[in-house]
Amino acid sequence: MISYMFALCVVGVCCRDFSISLPQNIQALNGSCVIIKCRFEIHEQYDKNLTERAAKGLWFKDGDKTNDHLVLNSTDPQPSRFNGKITGNLHEKNCTTIFYNVSSKHTGRYYFRIESGGLKYFYTMNTSINVTDSPPKPTVQLYVEQKEVQDQEEVLEGRSVSLRCSAETLCSSPPPTLTWSSTPRIPLSESSRLEELISDLNFTATHRQHRVTFTCTITYQLQDETKTAQDSITLHVQYAPKNTSASVNTSSSVLEGSSVTLTCSSDANPAVLNYTGARESEGQMEQLQTGYTFTFDRIDLKHRGWYHCTAQNQHGTQNSSCCLWLGTWNLIYVVIILFLLMLQCNMKSQLFGFKGREVINRLFLEVEQTCN
Repeated sequence: MISYMFALCVVGVCCRDFSISLPQNIQALNGSCVIIKCRFEIHEQYDKNLTERAAKGLWFKDGDKTNDHLVLNSTDPQPSRFNGKITGNLHEKNCTTIFYNVSSKHTGRYYFRIESGGLKYFYTMNTSINVTDSPPKPTVQLYVEQKEVQDQEEVLEGRSVSLRCSAETLCSSPPPTLTWSSTPRIPLSESSRLEELISDLNFTATHRQHRVTFTCTITYQLQDETKTAQDSITLHVQYAPKNTSASVNTSSSVLEGSSVTLTCSSDANPAVLNYTGARESEGQMEQLQTGYTFTFDRIDLKHRGWYHCTAQNQHGTQNSSCCLWLGTWNLIYVVIILFLLMLQCNMKSQLFGFKGREVINRLFLEVEQTCN
């Protein structure tokens, strides 16, 4: 009993049967080529029949092994319906095959048959080819500090960022290429590389890249046309306040008794949490109320001087300053009178040579004393 079981095990290990290895599904691009990666096995008793000279491979589409369904004969191209060839060595049990200039008529299920002397076998396991008009989209992935993150996750300014574009390769000649672009357009890092249809774009995140959309495009150059597909990712960058600005709501000098609003603005992500203001008076800082606007209903000389605002969010702060110069009606009257005299008497050179120059110097002296 023991010897009988041992004999069965030995037979099970040594004996080979007919089998074939094929991809379950293959996608092909209309106008390009398609490759079927294929290897087969035969019963060991037929090893002597499989010779390099006698071996013949045949492909059948959507049916049995009759000539009506024959699409490729490795030894006789005449009855072949499709342009192609078996590139694998049948003697080494490699049945890899390529079809050229594929179209919608190539869509279907394909069966392989091996013939060599007394060896004739039709493999029922098959592969399905689907011909499409558009190439498959590439995939863009976001990595921060070499760790993959979701595309909607925000990146902190200053972090090392890598965008990886990968694409499924379809048979074509020349092979497809990957290219990067961005909207709005920005210079792309020179460290980007292209290799085996995996393209990495590496850079350090800055606020200028916030909400910038990066697009990876795969391009197939066919005989009659160019076909492309693309995938995009929009970068979201968090950063401390930038371009903070303090300003007065008028471009001219402010007159005593008028109403004035000081405005503080900034660009930040997340948005500015709070604005704080301060007035510099005789070397001392006087804190104002919190907010991005500060309004004085009736101003006088005590309001003159430098005003500072600070914008803050969770990533940092930034300051900006502006000077509030308070004009007086006496100076305004003098300037108006001088201007009228210039128009009436055509005494421009005389006025600016004497009294005009004195008035202008007085104006600048007052501004300098206020804003320095």
